[in-house]
Amino acid sequence: MAYEDKILECVDCGKSFTFSAAEQEFYASKGFENDPKRCPECRQSRKQERSQGYRRPREMHVAICAECGAECEVPFEPRDGRPVYCSNCFNRRR
Repeated sequence: MAYEDKILECVDCGKSFTFSAAEQEFYASKGFENDPKRCPECRQSRKQERSQGYRRPREMHVAICAECGAECEVPFEPRDGRPVYCSNCFNRRR
């Protein structure tokens, strides 16, 4: 089947973009039946958003290492009576 370039409109930004014959052939080889809805810029932007996930940034807490006494940051709230180790001491104890 011979493919021809198509002009499509992005659903996100409304900009027109070209869906080339080579891209159409690639889509067909992957078994995709629908044309893309987003321009390459919006596709890339959306991909980056998804790769970052919906996780909120980790809250870090300052602690003193129980082994070497160095100040460090840990991703949990230290509790009294429980030792906290910096990453170097933690890896040595493993």
